[in-house]
Amino acid sequence: MKIGLDIMGGDYAPKAAVLGAIEAYKTLSADQKLVLIGDKEVTVSILQENGVSPDNFEFVHTTEVIGMGEHPTKAIVQKPDSSISVGFQLLKAGEIQAFSSAGNTGAMLVGAMFSVKTIPGVVRPAMTTIVPKLKGGLGILLDVGANADCKPDVLVQFGVLGSLFAQTVYDIANPRVALINIGEEEEKGNLLCQATYPLMKETKLFNFVGNVEGRDLFSEGTDVYVCDGFTGNVILKLAESFYVITRKKQLKDEFFDRFNYEQYGGSPILGVNAPVVVGHGISSPEAIKNMVLLSRNMVESNLVDKIKQAFQ
Repeated sequence: MKIGLDIMGGDYAPKAAVLGAIEAYKTLSADQKLVLIGDKEVTVSILQENGVSPDNFEFVHTTEVIGMGEHPTKAIVQKPDSSISVGFQLLKAGEIQAFSSAGNTGAMLVGAMFSVKTIPGVVRPAMTTIVPKLKGGLGILLDVGANADCKPDVLVQFGVLGSLFAQTVYDIANPRVALINIGEEEEKGNLLCQATYPLMKETKLFNFVGNVEGRDLFSEGTDVYVCDGFTGNVILKLAESFYVITRKKQLKDEFFDRFNYEQYGGSPILGVNAPVVVGHGISSPEAIKNMVLLSRNMVESNLVDKIKQAFQ
């Protein structure tokens, strides 16, 4: 297995990415190789500074970087030798089995859809995040930013994607899927939620348990929370602030520690033909390591093949 990592992506790249790669390497098995994509000379220098042999990695040298503020589609086209563009070229060619980056999220989405493309039958790919549970364990929230506007059939597909992800990667048996809404009653919500509820209620594709409100997010009754990307991104950013606030207030609590994004590595893009993970722009070495390990788990679990079968 070859796992591609963009070492030029992220606010603290390339150093944080390379240090994260070193930590990931220690966990990977002998038949799992990390392919570092970016400025080879700088990367080798960081490895040597940390007493790590470059022989432990493969390198693909690139000369361009897509910045965080660049227009995703233009950047992918105009910078073919950027680390993100080259990463997707390798993924499309089958030279790597997964690709991850803490760089420009839009470029990662566009790159995935241009190169490996969306799985036939999937209308829109979705991005996920982890929701910590009060009594331990976790839930999956999607979409968290890939699709600000959605139609009812797309939300139903998110239910399928989230359910398969929870089952396959996190071993959650028969995941309970809920629709995020402003009330539990069937008729509640905006036009999107009102139109989506009956479709989810009728489907046999996943275990639908009804509407849930924002206050139910961290309780035990649900495994997969479905919403449009606008709502999901607002929830994600608010939840991320919990950890920051507890640190600033010097509150030590195991539950709020689990809101630390570093533990989860990044957000997979579900619904494309290969494992792709997008990391947080402020990713630390710990976050990069976990992003790589999530990529590996997605390959090992054959998640993409299971999604393809579900959408045949």
